[in-house]
Parts: sequence; C-alpha cells; structure tokens
Amino acid sequence: MKLLRSGVSGILRVFGLCTALALSVSLATVGPTHAQGKPRIEKAADLPRFSYRIDGPVEDIVRQADRFAPFAVAVRRDIEGVLTGFEIPDRATRRDLLNTLSLLDALEGRYEQALARAEEVRALQDKPADKLLSGLRLRAVSEAAKKHPLGSEDHRKAVAAYIALQLAAVPFKVVENDIRELKAGAELVGEGLVMGRVREVLQPIVSSSGALSSEFAWGLVGARYTLLVTLPLKQTYVEAFTSYLSANKVSKADIWAARDVVIEPGQGRGPVTLAVWDSGVDTALFGKQVARDAQGRPLVVAFDKYSRPSKSELQVIPSGLRAQLPQMKSRTKGLSDLQSNIDSPEATEVKSFLSTLSPEGYKAAVEELGLAGNFVHGTHVAGIAMAGNPYARLLVARIEFGHTLKPDPCPSREGSLRDAAALRQTVAFMKTHGVRVANMSWGGNVTAVEGELEQCGIGKNADERKKLARELFDISKKALTEAMRNAPGILFIAAAGNSGDDASFNESMPADIVLPNLLTVGAVDLAGDEAGFTSYGPTVKVHANGYQVPSYLPGGDKVALSGTSMAAPQVANLAAKMLAVNPALKPPQVISMIVDTAERSEDGRRNLIHPQKAVEKARGK
Repeated sequence: MKLLRSGVSGILRVFGLCTALALSVSLATVGPTHAQGKPRIEKAADLPRFSYRIDGPVEDIVRQADRFAPFAVAVRRDIEGVLTGFEIPDRATRRDLLNTLSLLDALEGRYEQALARAEEVRALQDKPADKLLSGLRLRAVSEAAKKHPLGSEDHRKAVAAYIALQLAAVPFKVVENDIRELKAGAELVGEGLVMGRVREVLQPIVSSSGALSSEFAWGLVGARYTLLVTLPLKQTYVEAFTSYLSANKVSKADIWAARDVVIEPGQGRGPVTLAVWDSGVDTALFGKQVARDAQGRPLVVAFDKYSRPSKSELQVIPSGLRAQLPQMKSRTKGLSDLQSNIDSPEATEVKSFLSTLSPEGYKAAVEELGLAGNFVHGTHVAGIAMAGNPYARLLVARIEFGHTLKPDPCPSREGSLRDAAALRQTVAFMKTHGVRVANMSWGGNVTAVEGELEQCGIGKNADERKKLARELFDISKKALTEAMRNAPGILFIAAAGNSGDDASFNESMPADIVLPNLLTVGAVDLAGDEAGFTSYGPTVKVHANGYQVPSYLPGGDKVALSGTSMAAPQVANLAAKMLAVNPALKPPQVISMIVDTAERSEDGRRNLIHPQKAVEKARGK
C-alpha cells in the first residue's frame, strides 16, 4: 500500500500538475440515489473513472494544438457530466473539477467563462486565504486577455497590474504564507519539471497499456496551461509577488511561545516512552532521552519498503548516492528557505537547479529530493516531539516510504499482507516496551493504490484496478485499526495530511480512523492562521503549529520544515508532558483534556492547542 510522508509539504506541492478527466467512461460504484435522482458521491473512491486511449507520444497532446483539441472536447464533456450527473457534497472535489474546466476555458480563449468558473471555485473555498486568493493568476491572465493578445507586452503589464491591485486589497497577515509559496513556485517552475513528469511518469503508462486513466490524464491540461501561459509569465509572477512581500514585512505574532510549557527536572513523576513511527531517527542526537534495551542499545523496530525487518534506524541511502547526501540535505534547506522567502545560498542553488532542469534530468532530481525527504523526516519529527521534556524517552519505529517515480514494490496481495504483518508487529513492539504516545506523520489512501496499480500495469481496466485497490488497501487499514484498538494504553497521534481536503472523504488512513486512543491533528502557522496545505474533516479535532517549524536533520543540522507532519508531534510532545506529570491518565482522558483546553479560532474553523492549560489540567489544577 502506498504510504506518504505527511510533511515537507510546501514547495514541492506546486509540481503537482492540474487534473482533468478522461475519455472512455467506466463508472465506479456510487452511493445511494437521493430525491433529486442524482447518485451521491460519499467518498473519493466513488467518483467515476475514465480512461483515454492515446496513440503516439503523450508529449504531443501537451505541445500540439491538433492533438490536444479532441482531448479537450472529451475532457470538458466528461467533467460537465460528472458535475451535473452526480451529487458531490465534497467542496474540494467540486473545486478540482471546476478548476480544470477553467483552465480549458482559458486555453480555448473563453476568458469570460474562465472568470465565471474562477468565481464558482472561489465560492466553494473554505479557508480564509483561499477565499481571497483563489484563482488569482488565472483571473489576472483572463482579465488581461480580454483587452490584450496573450503573450504581448501589454498583456504582461496588465497581468502585473491586476495582481498588484488585487493584493493591495487583501490583509497581508492572512495571505502572507500563500504569497510566499506562490513566489517560490513561480521561481522554481520550468519546462523540465513539466515535461519531465509527462515523459517519466505518464509516457511509461501509455507505452505499456495504450491509455491513461483519470488519475493521470487530468495532468495533461495543467501541463499545457503551464507551457503556454504560466512559463511565459514566470518573471511577471515572481516580480509581482516579490514586490508585495517587500512592501509588507510585518512579522506575524507568535501565539505559541506564551502557550508553551517546559517540564523541568523534578517536575515529572517518571519517564514516558514516546514512539516516533516514521522514516527513522538519528538517535545519536537525543542522548540520554533514547529508550534502550538491557544491553544499552536504542529500542528500534524497523521495516524496509518491502515490509521486511530492517536493522537500520535511518532510511538507507544507496551506495551510489551517499556522496551526494550533503547536497541532498542542502537542497532540503534551500526549499525551506524559499518557502520562508529567505535569500540564502541554498535557496539560490535549488532554485537554479530545479528551474533550469531538463526533462532528461527530471527523474533523477525528483527521486533524489524524495529520498532526501525520507532520510530527514523522522529525525525532524522526533526533535519536535521530544523538546522541553526530560522525562520523554524516544523509541524508534521505522517505516520506509517509496521515493521512486515508478512504485517499488508494486501493489500486490502478498505485499499488503506483509504490510499488515509489519503494522501489527510494530504496535506489538510498542506495547512490549511500554510506549505511552506514538506519533504517526504519514498516510495513504485507496485512490493512491489505484494509481500505483496503473503505473505498474496491473489490472485490465479502471474497474478492475478500483476493486483490487480497495481489497489491498482494506487489508492494511484493517490491520492498523485493529492493532491500535488492541493497544488501548497507547495514545496514537496522526497527521491530518497536506492535500488540503477532507481526510475522511479521501479515506486518508490513519487520519480518518476513529478510535478512542487516536487523535488527528491539523496545521496552522506561528500566528494560529490556517495552513493552506492542511487537510481537515470530522476526525481533525485540534490544530498545532506546522508551518516552518525548526528541528533537527540527521547529523544535527537545524532546518525549518512545514506540514501536518510538524503539527502532529507538537501534540505528541504535549501528551508526553501531560503523562510525565500524571502517569495515571488514559489515552481518552489525555485526548479530552487536550481538546477541552484548546481555544477555538474566531472563525470557528480551528481548535488551537494550549499546552500550558492542558498540562495544568493534567496536574489536576
């Protein structure tokens, strides 16, 4: 089953190409029919499936108007069919569909229609910054194109003027993080990133099967829009966002410093074993806080990406890449600095590297960045979880995430059964060694498994892949759910995810699992404003700082990273502090205290943890 790190979200999210629907319809099973006669889509996996028959290079569809045109006609027909033919209560799904239609409108010169779609999308936004910035660049392009030819100097100037005018009217503190990410994304985007994905991810699927499903075909619309519209305006966007940020340098207030609590030696009643279930941890950084066995060795349970037992506490770097590890870590810092609008040597290097990347270099570059993320992720999470608590004792539970463009291993029943066994064994190891809190900054969902099956050439059609993906996903999810349920003494903390949508609708496990000893966490920033990337939903009960949070990389370097991966260990940290002062607390009690002492944001969307109040309540004060 596909497992993904939940953190390091910010900059690389801009590389996800926009989605579009496909040609030949293969409908999924949908929910009950309501009074108006429309089938209701209850989960993301219930959405209709489509597939395209593609002859010749996929790249031709992106580059050649005559190849793209019939594709676009079918895309428009099918998306409109989904929007009119189904009841879709999930607003994020409707936004995605409408966004793709708006890109098609702009590509076809239907600028008034593109603007109308953009307003439909804006009306469906929930987060404050999204309500203000939704479709900003598309709106700028379309408004300018109504008066000036696309690609002309007058059009470019009109785009810049529109963006400046729009940004002048919005509150900086609400949109600051999003503008930083828009600027960084504009700086990084290049033809190599766009066409590299087409060649290295999509073309192999077509070469094998002759078709693309909606899981992948949607991206061709975004790829063409990027080539024809975004890249020619790259410098315009960079200058517009840079100018806005330069004119607004007011730092956000830090709400977390006043809420923080440090447990001093002598204030706790005994050690609390905290498991970081993640990509691995450099235990040398945590000294006496590492939980150890009778021989003095760090307590580590680890499995590789094939769910085979491993002895390594960190992601294993292939021998051919070990010499590049310093560069990999440097680029991790560079991406972080770009997200923070910090002009550092590392930011300059990674910006130049990615923006000028050739399509031929795409595979190696993206896989290397993914591997670097895996290598650093768990240590960064552990640094957050262990801070300010001398009673915390770190146990390492290592799970390995894939980093290659083509899944390795490919999904299979045998693999899912191994995954299930590894999940059960990991929780059993935690129980044996007295773990009280376990942080899980990772996730997976059933639609991702469908995508992997297609990449691996497994399944005759979309219906077969859908059925098989459900079977494989449910094997792992059932095993994890039962393992956690059978460990009632462990409080599990899950990251909500960074896809900016409903974790329950997308079935993003473990975030969507409901258990009395599981708490799911969303992300906000230093000021408590909602992070643009954070997922949400009925299981997300509290929010914590997950935006540019400083912590350690293996070896001891300190870097700020963003993601719900960084928010979840803030709550794991709090829970361990509560247990340090009151070991008698049970997981449901800890959850109740954390939720009850959290403070609701003015708009009612966020429930911000208050560590100081929660620890005081745990003390009985």
